[in-house]
Amino acid sequence: MADDHEKDLQKFLKNVDEITSLIQEMNSDDPLVQQKAILETEKRLLFTEEVQEEDGCRTTLNKTMISPLQAPLENADGISSEAFLASMELDARERARRRRENKVLADALKEKGNEAFARGDYEAAIVCYSKGLDKLKDMKVLYTNRAQAYLKLGDYQKAVVDCEWALKCDEKCTKAYFHMGKAHLALKNYSVARECYQKISEINPQLQAQVKDYLNQVNLREKADLQEKEAHRLLDAGKNTAVTVRNLLETLCKPDQTPLFYAGGIEILTEMMKDCTEQTLFRTHNGFRLISENAVLRRCFSTAEKDAAEEMVCVCVLRLWQAVCTGNEENQRLLLESPDLGRLLPSLLAARALTVRQQSLALLLQLTQTDHGRGLIISHLDLTRFLEALVSFLDFSDKEANSAMGLLTDLALEERFQVWFQANLPGALLVLTGVLKRDPMITNPSALRCCIALMGNLSAEAAIRRQMSASEEFREACLGLMVQCEEDVDLFREILYTLLGLVMNLCLQSPILYEVWASEVSKRCIFLLNSQDGGILTRAAGVLSRTLSSSRKIVEEALRAGVVKKMIKFLKTGGQTASRYAIKTLAVCTNSSHEAREEVMRLDKKFGILMTLLRSEDEVVVGNAALCLGNCMEVPGAAPSLLKTDVVQVLLRHAGGDAQKTAVQLNAGIALGKLCTAEPRFAAQLRELHGLEILSSTMKYIAH
Repeated sequence: MADDHEKDLQKFLKNVDEITSLIQEMNSDDPLVQQKAILETEKRLLFTEEVQEEDGCRTTLNKTMISPLQAPLENADGISSEAFLASMELDARERARRRRENKVLADALKEKGNEAFARGDYEAAIVCYSKGLDKLKDMKVLYTNRAQAYLKLGDYQKAVVDCEWALKCDEKCTKAYFHMGKAHLALKNYSVARECYQKISEINPQLQAQVKDYLNQVNLREKADLQEKEAHRLLDAGKNTAVTVRNLLETLCKPDQTPLFYAGGIEILTEMMKDCTEQTLFRTHNGFRLISENAVLRRCFSTAEKDAAEEMVCVCVLRLWQAVCTGNEENQRLLLESPDLGRLLPSLLAARALTVRQQSLALLLQLTQTDHGRGLIISHLDLTRFLEALVSFLDFSDKEANSAMGLLTDLALEERFQVWFQANLPGALLVLTGVLKRDPMITNPSALRCCIALMGNLSAEAAIRRQMSASEEFREACLGLMVQCEEDVDLFREILYTLLGLVMNLCLQSPILYEVWASEVSKRCIFLLNSQDGGILTRAAGVLSRTLSSSRKIVEEALRAGVVKKMIKFLKTGGQTASRYAIKTLAVCTNSSHEAREEVMRLDKKFGILMTLLRSEDEVVVGNAALCLGNCMEVPGAAPSLLKTDVVQVLLRHAGGDAQKTAVQLNAGIALGKLCTAEPRFAAQLRELHGLEILSSTMKYIAH
């Protein structure tokens, strides 16, 4: 017992020493030491607990046991241990209460600061965040928010300090590392910026894609910095071209000259852009700003009906931008991040002057050759206007029209573009609907096909497809273009083929809610089944396989048009894709029409085609073949024609197999049931193969 008391005493004395040390640190002149001590003390106080044991004699304070059998101890200041603990307990409760109150006040100040930040009033936001920190010094979000406000004001050192404080509160705060990396990047501390961004990836591996973008920004800025140092070294050394670039830019600063004066100077400047040095000097001597802020040049760009001189100025400037941006990522960034230029480029792309449009397209084609350039375009241009301008090239010659659609296709492959497209679908869909309404006789056919293919690719995304199919105007535009193309299938073959792919995707919406539209589309596709073109036939069958299930009326119209005979022909001669569509069409028809079942039996007397399909490696084909066969077993006399086949074994293998699609097992089981019902001799075969046990087990599995 004495040993226990001695241990308790030693623990208590150690605890008192630690608390005394913390009190001394709290009174330190060093704010870092003081803040650390305050945080540690509050942590200890918040976790203080008193536990009464059965004999009512022992108290636990942070797991240190104190025995009341001993006389009250005194610390170095003459305060008894019991009095000290009582004061500490009272202080802990008071601190906890004050902390709760301060947390409410700090949260309110944070929200007020966020509102000011959103308004762009960064000074006011900093004041609010600072007041919040006066209430609660370990609230990391206030540090990171204030750091972000400092970044906006260009006070990068203060942003770094706030991020360091946030990391003292939470060493895994990725937001702090992000803002710190951004601040060090602005301060040209490239290696430190990289370390900050890499730390984000270590803390949260799911952010690796974003970290890759951040590191790429660091690399590009460091590269630009080195370029600028080298350019200025050559300028200081008196290199002729470097000096000439500077002098030309100074000359172009002269205000109120004639458009031809500026055009001539810009042409000479463009010729000087031979390498990175000249491009960099253009940037560092405010070349972009000089041009965008020149009143005469702005007037040339803004005039709708340009005269020859104004048109020449625009063309010269666009050629200059091409020259200064070739292979220079920093110049590309400065060009596209300018708010004025972000609005200007789409309008130049849609200008009335042909040469201006051509040079605008050439510039944008150049920018989209790299991931960096595509990212800048998506981030900084008005994409709705940009989309409108690009599709206007559909009326141009092959070169311009195909280039514009190629550019649009490249952008559409970017995930960022798809995110924008989905978020701005009403406006974007209006533009694309206009494309579908164009007269194919006067529209560039290859470019139109490319644009429709792009719509088809976008419609593969379920959310986008849902909105496309919900738009009556879009659906009707698709149908209207189908009608126009059917007037001369050979002439519009490529357009029609691509359009059918888009329509097939729209029909993936299940169930199809637009029965009238589905009926009209089905009629068009039934007509196309008379085509001699294999690709058109296959896609028309694909559309039918998805529209027929929308109503019995459509099935009846298809049957009158001889769809069963055509699908049987497909199955005899078509490829794998055509077979998929054909057997699904037959499955839908036989599922709802006795006439269809009889016709299948008449055209495939011993079900040789269906038996072949049941042996396919394609589960979709097998599932629909089993469904179709089961439907046909309802025709009197159909089942006995299969007595000399191994149909029971084949269906049982599928019903009891491990197909990924449970529809295969279910359809095979149903077909077996109908087969045995129609012909008792198949039931005997099934019993011999222990098929009933297999089927029972399978159906239970499917039910679950």
